[in-house]
Amino acid sequence: MKSDRRLWLKALAVTPLFATLPARADDMAAIRQRGRLRIAVYNDFPPYAMSGGKGIDADIGRAIAEKLGLAPEIVGFNADEDMNDDLRNMVWKGHYLGTQPADVMLHVPVDANLARANDKVRIFGAYHRESLALARNPERVPPLSGSAAVSLEIFTREKIGVETASLADSFLLGVLSGRLRENVVHFKTVAEAAKGLADGRVSAVLATRAELEAALAGQSRFAIDAAKFAELKVDSWPLGMAVKVEEVALAEAIGNALADLKRDGTVAAIFKRHGISYLPA
Repeated sequence: MKSDRRLWLKALAVTPLFATLPARADDMAAIRQRGRLRIAVYNDFPPYAMSGGKGIDADIGRAIAEKLGLAPEIVGFNADEDMNDDLRNMVWKGHYLGTQPADVMLHVPVDANLARANDKVRIFGAYHRESLALARNPERVPPLSGSAAVSLEIFTREKIGVETASLADSFLLGVLSGRLRENVVHFKTVAEAAKGLADGRVSAVLATRAELEAALAGQSRFAIDAAKFAELKVDSWPLGMAVKVEEVALAEAIGNALADLKRDGTVAAIFKRHGISYLPA
C-alpha cells in the first residue's frame, strides 16, 4: 500500500479545506438503521491492516464503530494507482469491478493539497502522525546527526534500502546531488527491505517508522532514528480518514467518537498493543 508513500511531495498541512455543507441526518439515520459501519482499510499493509481484519487501522475502526453503538464491518481493499483512485473507489463512487464504497476510509493523509484535489470527500479525524525513520545496523552506520549532507554521506560507501516509488526513494535518489544513487537498493515492500537489513544486504533502511518497527519487531540489534533533515521538506504527516463530502453528520459523529478514544487512551493503547510508537496528531 502506498497511500502516504506515493509521490505527493508537496508540503503537508494539518488543516484540510472543505466547503460548508448542511448536515445530512438522513444518511446517519440510515447507517444506524442498518446497524453497521463499513470501514475501509488497505490490504496487506502491516502494521496498519492485515488479513483477517487485524491491524492498527482495523482496530481503530472497530473502536469507533463500537463507540457509536454500531457493529464494525471491516472492508479490506487493494491500493490503486494513487490516493485519488483509492478515495474514488472506497469513499465516493465505488470500484468499477463492483466494490461498493465504505462509510469511512482510514489511513488518509490529512493534507490540504489532497483535499483540494478530491472535492467529493471530506478528510478529517487525524489519529496519528506518521514519520520517516532510519533503521540501521549500528556496527556499520552511526547515529543520525546534523543535515542530510553530513548524516547520509556514509551511504556513498554503504548500501541503504528503500521501498520502490516511496517518499524515501525519491528523497535518497535526489539528495547530495544524486551521489547516493548507486547505493540505494530497491525493495518491493518495507518488510522486504527490513529483511535485507537483517541479512546484511543493506546497512540501513529509510521508511516510515511504523512499518520499520513492525518489520523489525524483536530484533534489538538494529537502531531506529528519526529522519529529520533540512533537505527533507516532508518528514511527517497526520493520518486521518475520509467520508463523502456531504456526509457532515457522519463525519461529526466519527470525529466526536475519535476524540473520546484519544482522550481516554484507547488509540494510544491500540498502537502499544501492536508494538508501534504512537505520536498524537
